[in-house]
Amino acid sequence: MSVVERMRVLRVSSPLVRPFVTAVRRTDRLDVVLVEATDADGRVGWGEAAVSWRVTGESPQSVAAAVTGPLGAAVAGRRAGDPALAGVIAASIWGNAAARSGVACAVADLAARQRGLSVAEALLGNGATAPSRLRTDMTLSTAPPPELAEQAIAHVAAGFGCLKIKASAAHDTVAGLRAVRAAVGPAITLRIDANQAWDPETAIRVIRALEDEGLDIELVEQPVAASDLEGLATVTAAVGTPIMADEAVRTERDVRAIADRGAADLVNIKLAKTGGPTEAVAAARAAQEAGLGIVFGCMMESPVGVTATAHLAAVLAPDEVHDLDAALWLRRSPVIGGIRSEGDVLELGAGLGFGIDALAPDVEAEVLADIRPAHSRIHEEVRA
Repeated sequence: MSVVERMRVLRVSSPLVRPFVTAVRRTDRLDVVLVEATDADGRVGWGEAAVSWRVTGESPQSVAAAVTGPLGAAVAGRRAGDPALAGVIAASIWGNAAARSGVACAVADLAARQRGLSVAEALLGNGATAPSRLRTDMTLSTAPPPELAEQAIAHVAAGFGCLKIKASAAHDTVAGLRAVRAAVGPAITLRIDANQAWDPETAIRVIRALEDEGLDIELVEQPVAASDLEGLATVTAAVGTPIMADEAVRTERDVRAIADRGAADLVNIKLAKTGGPTEAVAAARAAQEAGLGIVFGCMMESPVGVTATAHLAAVLAPDEVHDLDAALWLRRSPVIGGIRSEGDVLELGAGLGFGIDALAPDVEAEVLADIRPAHSRIHEEVRA
């Protein structure tokens, strides 16, 4: 198979269809950071580095520096399908999970294209066919109860059967969920994402109040600080509603620690936290072995990152309702191809790799890094 001849990091500033508001931030634009890997035959693989100072501690500039430095050195000039490459990427730099994920996904995309397969098919092996459809929830930004109810009604009308409500200390969570449940009725599934907003005592009090009112909440995501596994375990043991760990989960080791302590009932696995598909698969397998539920999630990212995660979800948890709505928040996709959506259904499509063809027409992309291995430059000089 052809080696990786070139790698680029591209930034595209993309406006959102509406402000995204959580307990910790508000934004109306997204810095989409794409990683592009090209082989000697001109095939291109795509990845995305979902940057966040609060979650991964990374920026577009730090991703470019990591790719220009150790990650580029680890990948450039090697075969995309080399089984050892995932380990080489992981060992090439400490931290920088989003940058590692962007590079690892681009290489996985390229390797699958070289084999004439989708990434999901490559993960399954033995000629197996992955499911082509998944379901996702839709996120409601934190807001006062009347606004939450309006958001909920609009999303249900658009075809979503599962809503995730962002909670915060600034608004009454119980009143908000009461308003949403009254607005959408009993058939719609409701989830809560606290984004670490509560201490254990507050989490228990709020969740028990929701239970006492019969609001039928499917799960509560990361109610306490990511570092407080003891507090998370206390909450899980004290309430009947399933608790899902998110920010507390980055690696397979984290999943096993959560399982050993009984700290959560489910885990939310995100590529930007795990550092790429290999560790994400390992974390998911560990959760399955421990009897924990799995939801694949995403940061605020474009269809490139969401498509990569959707391929993993199709292989590892095809029947779950996942948390892969981020691409639906962008006014337009920066690329042609990738997942398509209709209501809460995500279609993986039938293309090779992740099915992404190119940057969308008229997209203004800033090149943050552009590297080629030394042997490529030598070949060009010889041909000249």
